Amino acid sequence: MTEQPRDWDKELAHIDRTIAKQSPASGSAPVAVPTSAPRRRFVALTWLWTLVATILAIALILWPYDKTCGIRLIFFLGAAVLAVMLGVLGAFNSWAHRQGLAMLVSLLVIAWAGIMAAREILPRAGYAKQALEWTCPSAPPAAAPAAQAPAQ
Repeated sequence: MTEQPRDWDKELAHIDRTIAKQSPASGSAPVAVPTSAPRRRFVALTWLWTLVATILAIALILWPYDKTCGIRLIFFLGAAVLAVMLGVLGAFNSWAHRQGLAMLVSLLVIAWAGIMAAREILPRAGYAKQALEWTCPSAPPAAAPAAQAPAQ
């Protein structure tokens, strides 16, 4: 293996010429340096999504309505799905902007909301000892009043 030694001075001079060709001309307007304002906006948006998802995940624990069947179950599962979606949105945004704590909180929200939804879905899907129904049982029809005998 006979490799020619590299002439680093020549290669660096070539790189310098290439950079000089790409830089703006001396008479043109200066290049705008990006400010940190857009970054602060995205960081604030990341924390907004993460905090809303966290509040919704905590609300799943404190859910005040009966969630055994029917429309109330659908609302509960909708809130759980919304918490997962906001957690995913916060996780992606925190990953893009290198926000470690926001990422951790978002992942915890995703896991918690998923567990809360699974607690309601799995018994209705047949993965539990006690099977539950999606719909509420209808009330039995009221018995018609018995015909009374005429009073004597």
